[in-house]
Amino acid sequence: MEDQLKQIGERLRGLRDVLDIPADEMAETIGIDVEKYEKIEQGEADITISNLMKIARKYGVSTEELIFAEAPHMSAYCVTRKGQGLSIERTKAYKYQSLVGGFKNHKADVFIVTVEPKPHAHTIYKNTHPGQEFNLVLEGKMELYIGGKTIVLEEGDSIYFDSTKPHGMLAIGDKAVKFLAFTVE
Repeated sequence: MEDQLKQIGERLRGLRDVLDIPADEMAETIGIDVEKYEKIEQGEADITISNLMKIARKYGVSTEELIFAEAPHMSAYCVTRKGQGLSIERTKAYKYQSLVGGFKNHKADVFIVTVEPKPHAHTIYKNTHPGQEFNLVLEGKMELYIGGKTIVLEEGDSIYFDSTKPHGMLAIGDKAVKFLAFTVE
């Protein structure tokens, strides 16, 4: 995980260098102070997928380029075989697998997200990003916190919501929850 954080930080620094973007502008883009942003570039702090999406959209690159250093190439269609999408483990508890990473200029980000259970977890990190989000639970059960409400979703349940509202999730029980996350601006 540490190595992945450093690589993402290097790609963010490279993007700033190429586009001549000051660190404080990049920090402002994702709503954090410049000191925290600089720690992200140094690989000493994590950055959320939603913040990577904000940067990607603002500066005209794909989220996958920032996460995986892979530029999409397909423009007519893109097939992602089961278990073969580009993936990243954000923390020990969260794994994201991109399903649209090979398609150039995609209008939505689609991930299979796996969240490991955290027994005794009381704090849920909430994030926001522009647009809307659709989640479909493929396996397991989760609590989704959105806009001050807690909603329990089980296998087969789905939700569509305004992703500018603070939201976060927690796996319920002793097995991981796996869900399809579809975000569109």
